[in-house]
Amino acid sequence: MSAGDVINIFHEALVLSLKLAGPILIASILIGLVVAIFQAATQIHEQTLTFVPKLLIIAIILLICGSWMITNLNEFFEMIFKRIMNL
Repeated sequence: MSAGDVINIFHEALVLSLKLAGPILIASILIGLVVAIFQAATQIHEQTLTFVPKLLIIAIILLICGSWMITNLNEFFEMIFKRIMNL
């Protein structure tokens, strides 16, 4: 296995991690922004007010996208193990 192969695998792993974390991070940022605007408008500065909506949205996204995430991870690890077997 050459250095180019290792770099290619590392690049694919980084792209996969961004693809898997993207929906969760984007939803968390958007909910955080909405809650921050609400807190600024009402001047309610409660720490738990941001935590609960983020937790609920992340749980919903994991329920919706969880099988897609597992499928992508499974395909990536199958590809890695096939490359290991071909060495």
